[in-house]
Amino acid sequence: MTSFTWSNQQDSPIRLRTFLRQNGISRTLLKQIKFEGGKIVVNGAEEKVNYMLAQGDEVTITLPPEPANDIIAVSNLPINILYEDDHFLVVDKPAHVACLPSHLYKNDTIANRVKGYFLRQDYDNQKIHIVNRLDMDTSGIIIFAKHHFAHSVLDKQMQHHQIEKMYVAIVENPLNDKHLEINLPIDRQPGSFIKRCVIDGGKPSKTEAWVVKNTPSHSLVKIKLHSGRTHQIRVHFEAIGHPLIGDWLYNPNNHELDRQALHCYRMKFYNPFTQQDVVCESKIPTDMSSIIQGF
Repeated sequence: MTSFTWSNQQDSPIRLRTFLRQNGISRTLLKQIKFEGGKIVVNGAEEKVNYMLAQGDEVTITLPPEPANDIIAVSNLPINILYEDDHFLVVDKPAHVACLPSHLYKNDTIANRVKGYFLRQDYDNQKIHIVNRLDMDTSGIIIFAKHHFAHSVLDKQMQHHQIEKMYVAIVENPLNDKHLEINLPIDRQPGSFIKRCVIDGGKPSKTEAWVVKNTPSHSLVKIKLHSGRTHQIRVHFEAIGHPLIGDWLYNPNNHELDRQALHCYRMKFYNPFTQQDVVCESKIPTDMSSIIQGF
């Protein structure tokens, strides 16, 4: 079972619940520790969360076990691991593979493959915690947390836009500006369950981009997301007249690629357990690189 220990260095007495919250333990996780087999120990003795800590007290939490979820089937297809430690697994998702199972894609999503990997490694925690997602036909970096605590700390970083996500895309028509910022609100397109659009009253959305290379008919761009709306990059570039090539939803007449030319090539996040930044990079896949080489 996974455990964490802290020493209370605060001069004034502090309630154990408050101390744990300050160290990233969410209310939800506290409930799981209480009701699902975890422990909270102060100086070797189990205590309740209303216990008052004194300076120098040692606090240890033991997370409850996280058995596998039967809803997610096992796939033994390989995964490309970019980074792994006791808390996180970062993988390189290929195009045409969904992140999570659905009624359309049940048995071979990246989550199915990670579950198979966890089982083969015989990890104590088998539950799948996916931190970020990509569209099925977008390739690149996906982060999985290995336990609830790791998931909650990265989820908080996601909410505060502290995880740096960089993409590369091939768009139609050359861009005149070497650097651009797209600040356009996005929401669901009226009458469509899937499609999003730029619309008044939508959610604020910001995309920043740098042109790497122009041709008479294309631009190769690097992109940084400052918000995380569904289809954000695809919607923003379509809105400014530079849709991604191969994008069946936002550029249906372009068939240069059998998926949108979008790849998440770099991800940076802070690992609070090692107190270090983690930087992962993924090579541009061959279907995109072959088009780029023709520029």
